[in-house]
Amino acid sequence: MPTYDYHCASNGQTIEAKHGMNEELSTWGELCANTGLALGNTPADTPIVRLITGGQIVSSRALKNPDMPACASGGCGGGMCGLH
Repeated sequence: MPTYDYHCASNGQTIEAKHGMNEELSTWGELCANTGLALGNTPADTPIVRLITGGQIVSSRALKNPDMPACASGGCGGGMCGLH
């Protein structure tokens, strides 16, 4: 299940939540229910925003050749990332 980072501007907290790709949390109460956190002093209906976070890209070539050394960037195998 994918993880997403949500930020609450009201309390300044950024929390990681796991849920399906088609689900999106929109309030502090939904986020707390998803993660098991206590509401604290923040009202349940306080809006939150999902942050854009980077994902990892895995080259299928690297998966087929586990003994292949990674490129100089420490990223993908075989220099496919273009960061070597």
